[in-house]
Amino acid sequence: MCGIAGVLSRTGQIDLNRVPAALAHLQHRGPDDLGWLMFATGMLRTGHEWNADQNGNCETLLLHRRLSIIDLTTAGWQPMCNKNSRYHLVYNGEIYNYLELRRELERLGHQFHTRTDTEVLLVAYSQWGADAVRRFVGMFAFAIFDRERRTLFLARDFFGIKPLYYSASGEQFAFASEIKALLDLNSNRRRINSAALLLYLRHGVSDQGDVTLLSGIKQLPAAHYVEVSLDDPCLVEPVRYWKPHIHSSDASFEEAADGLRQLFIESIQLHLRSDVPVGAALSGGIDSSAIVACMREVAPQLDLHTFSYIADDPGLNEERWIDLVSDVVAPRMHKVHATPHDLVTDLDELLKAQEEPFGSTTIYAQHRVFRLAKEAGIKVMLDGQGADELLGGYRYYIGAQFVALVRQRRFWDALRLLRSARKLPDSGIVPVLLSSADYFVPKEWQRPLRALIAKEFTPNWVNAAWFRENGGEKANANYTPGPNVLRSALLRTITETSLPHLLRYEDRNSMAFSIESRVPFLTPQLAEFVLSLPEEFIVALDGTSKAVFRRAMRGIVPQPILDRKDKIGFATPEREWLCNLDAWVQDTLDSETAAAMPFFDLRAIHREWQAILSGRQSFDNRVWRWLNLIRWSQEFAVDYEA
Repeated sequence: MCGIAGVLSRTGQIDLNRVPAALAHLQHRGPDDLGWLMFATGMLRTGHEWNADQNGNCETLLLHRRLSIIDLTTAGWQPMCNKNSRYHLVYNGEIYNYLELRRELERLGHQFHTRTDTEVLLVAYSQWGADAVRRFVGMFAFAIFDRERRTLFLARDFFGIKPLYYSASGEQFAFASEIKALLDLNSNRRRINSAALLLYLRHGVSDQGDVTLLSGIKQLPAAHYVEVSLDDPCLVEPVRYWKPHIHSSDASFEEAADGLRQLFIESIQLHLRSDVPVGAALSGGIDSSAIVACMREVAPQLDLHTFSYIADDPGLNEERWIDLVSDVVAPRMHKVHATPHDLVTDLDELLKAQEEPFGSTTIYAQHRVFRLAKEAGIKVMLDGQGADELLGGYRYYIGAQFVALVRQRRFWDALRLLRSARKLPDSGIVPVLLSSADYFVPKEWQRPLRALIAKEFTPNWVNAAWFRENGGEKANANYTPGPNVLRSALLRTITETSLPHLLRYEDRNSMAFSIESRVPFLTPQLAEFVLSLPEEFIVALDGTSKAVFRRAMRGIVPQPILDRKDKIGFATPEREWLCNLDAWVQDTLDSETAAAMPFFDLRAIHREWQAILSGRQSFDNRVWRWLNLIRWSQEFAVDYEA
């Protein structure tokens, strides 16, 4: 796990005075080593330290900060070159199947000089070119400069676990692992992307496709690569190299459970490859409990550390479930509590780490868990991101399953599902029908229907005229034609809506403490296997989520965990916290930054907040979205002028 950055310039006029700031902003991603490469026609220089007096013509600049995980020696230094010095690589991530790929490449005649997965990646690219990325199992964002062709090849992993941002303007192309470093390397105005802003305000959605909240900065989408020419660095045309290959599986439920169990255990084994200590986040839910239990299953002698957030609110406290898993697995347990005042104290640090607004204060709980792991000396953590999106863990998937059954004319099964929803925590017939409408009603009908039930796309505290004038009107409808509605909903949340921003939260929170976070649910093989199963294997006809995975983990995960119907995770008592912080909330809403935001109706926001305090209006994450956006805008000096 590392931090990478670089610039291509057709004119050779890279501003090298900007480099120290970019390297400083990437230091937390790679505190163990530093490397750089400068290239111009007839010249190539590399170094381990950046000197303030670096100067001269530079057409290609590569920067790297290293977090040493595999082969801790200096042999893993980057930018790494191949044996004839044609290819030069900077790389962030891990290729978990590097040992298998190395043996395959050795059979093809290649020799290796390090034990790193970095060298395997570089040799794989020299052998197979762009096709190499399809062979990787892992998380990655990398750039390879080809001196012979004068091109830069950039690629991002299948799910977008590792970040890769870029900007192209004038005569230059710049890229970086984080937005702060990219802003250091270019001089773009920090102008807001109005369409992305409205999606965030209305739905809490960010990190969609190639956009960010800053209009001059894009991200390479998951499962894409791009080749940029030094002679035309502003021509950026990403290519998608993978999407799940889905077929209709005819496996029985038991066969599917056995197959999923084997794939998941194999994934855990791969994700444990490390030359530094490995730990895991443990919330007491099914996903994190399965990871921890399987870690113990495949590595009985592992010195296993677990890290948990304990909510003080009894309704959100999962400590008894955490302790239940720990009694079976016997890890070294670490627990952390948090208060609303801790949140305010740490907010600036958290905003800087996240770089874009985030949807709720649960991200702070995750932040504290990774801080705890850092204090315990852990450098690699396993986490359950992606399981809910892949295995139907959210309540709204019941609505998608209901529509799927209706479309398939399985009306008795649909009625059974609806009746079962009444017995599930945080569910019921009305919530299921409302979420069903999102999948069932065509996009063009959703706006008038939402107006009818007071669920408008544009909230009343938003200046809709500003968004119309600035091109920000966009509905985020989930309407899905065809019979396989649940499968389509899972794909959408994996690729577009839910998972992308959750992975950003995970990456920034872990890397803020120089920790590599690994997500064993997210491999192409697992995704394609699950998405090919009958939909009722995922959300059962009695409303049980993750049905086939619960069966797969029987005998490994304690049965009471597998029988849980509720879903909490690292949830925080957000309403209680913010009500206790009323003075801070009022100061934020009354700030000069808030007053300068032309899309807010601050009088409406103040009225809503007072109604929430008095109990006259319900609380939801919109309050945090207001506050978070205001503080983020202040921290990053965001420009809202047209």
